[in-house]
Amino acid sequence: MSNAPLDASRSKPVTGGPSFSLANRLERGVWRIVWFLFARAVPPPVGKGWRRVLLRIFGAKIGAGAHIYASARVWLPRHLTMASNATLGPGVECYNMAPVNIGESAIISQRAFLCTGSHDTRDPHFQLVTAPISIGRGSWIAAEAYIGPGVTIGSNAVVAARACVVSDVPAGTIWGGNPAKQIGERS
Repeated sequence: MSNAPLDASRSKPVTGGPSFSLANRLERGVWRIVWFLFARAVPPPVGKGWRRVLLRIFGAKIGAGAHIYASARVWLPRHLTMASNATLGPGVECYNMAPVNIGESAIISQRAFLCTGSHDTRDPHFQLVTAPISIGRGSWIAAEAYIGPGVTIGSNAVVAARACVVSDVPAGTIWGGNPAKQIGERS
């Protein structure tokens, strides 16, 4: 199933037209209903494994021991890969119009925003463009941080709370601010 954005010059999303195919929109609609009914209300002890199962049913690749909080929101499960022991914390927004890959033991903290889409501001039709996000093994994306389209976070890197990351973060470094800049190194 294709997930490429529709041609904005034909679909006219600026005036209310869709950015994605009907099949894509139906898939996401069913997913949202299933997550709401069968994942959000499940008690934590049972929910950990159950949420992994639900995401896998909808095409996500979820490693053993990965932890997805009930309040995390995944836009399109088949575009999510989480290695073993990775975490999507409370209120995380995984707006994965393109693939999001989260490495082993990486932590995405509460209310962080992983955004794989933007718009071509030079296009008169405001064409939607997407690019994948990759979060390296052992990295920590702190509370309310924003990770933009096409960004790669290296292994064992840290993105500070409320940082706005729009370019790659090298392995073992610490970044903070808006726009994020390197503020340290991890020992």
